[in-house]
Amino acid sequence: MTGTLTIVGVGPGRSELMTPSASAAIAAATDLIGYGPYLDRVTLHPGQIRHASDNRVELERARHALTLASEGRNVAVVSGGDPGVFAMAAAVFEAIETGRPEWRDLDIQVEPGVTAMLAAAADVGAPLGGDFCAISLSDNLKSWATIRRRLEAAAGADFVIALYNPLSKARPHQLGEAFTLLRQLKPASTVVVMVRAAGSGDVSRIITTLGEVDPAKADMRTLVLIGSTATRLIARDGKPPFVYTLRREVEDGR
Repeated sequence: MTGTLTIVGVGPGRSELMTPSASAAIAAATDLIGYGPYLDRVTLHPGQIRHASDNRVELERARHALTLASEGRNVAVVSGGDPGVFAMAAAVFEAIETGRPEWRDLDIQVEPGVTAMLAAAADVGAPLGGDFCAISLSDNLKSWATIRRRLEAAAGADFVIALYNPLSKARPHQLGEAFTLLRQLKPASTVVVMVRAAGSGDVSRIITTLGEVDPAKADMRTLVLIGSTATRLIARDGKPPFVYTLRREVEDGR
């Protein structure tokens, strides 16, 4: 007998931002596997088993989930945001590629969720209205040289850049280094938005420029958006500006 494995995104914070399909997958599971703080956002039903683990053991977590599914359990692997964006879906498929042959025959589904950059963008307007890319500043699984190369490429192509995992206690310097690099490649007037706890009840926002931004204002719960030449601010009396990016190409910043 084989079970099922569903990789679920629970959204960025508020329960309303979890999709009905993700909620149904969680409710149908016999076992819930994930990083502890993400599992804390899920209400267990009678008979469900919770398997919490640390944040840096994604492959071990994936192998555990696959093992339980192959034993006939209905497993939900819980990620924050969207499970396919710097999260558990890739870890599960990596474990399948390098793991036991029978894992390839399992019934595996991915349930999408609202990822942090979408929630952060919605909090300030429409900064992702034009072409954009997402880059994680974490060098746990790739080198800082690779991150620098991707930042340079994104800046050269004039993408709006969403930065995930901007800093942590173990690497407090990297967001500052990223800003220093980007200041060499983009105008100081480039719009920068930092949204902490996007999509949650305690969201906070900083709207500034690349020349003025302070990396010390960010933490691991912060999503950083760096505008393109087509990103605009709409000033409002007594209220934060709206931020949006033109969908059309601009010339000379106009």
